[in-house]
Amino acid sequence: MLGRRKRRVVKIVKKKLPTVFSCPSCGAEAIRVTVLKGSNRAIIQCGVCELKDEMNFLPSEKKIDIYCKFTDKFHSSTEET
Repeated sequence: MLGRRKRRVVKIVKKKLPTVFSCPSCGAEAIRVTVLKGSNRAIIQCGVCELKDEMNFLPSEKKIDIYCKFTDKFHSSTEET
């Protein structure tokens, strides 16, 4: 009997969304987004400079979407002053 060649197994690597983000205030990679259970609120906090904010979000939004809203809010408030 003739043997067949083994087929090469192709593994598909799925990229995951980040869970730690860069701080717009101090530049450190230390922003964490904590989603509060039972409500549509999230706490965004930097572990280095203690920048903290609490925001509402839609149930369909991911943590990265909440972080983007936070950075937009942060940059718009710093430009006004």
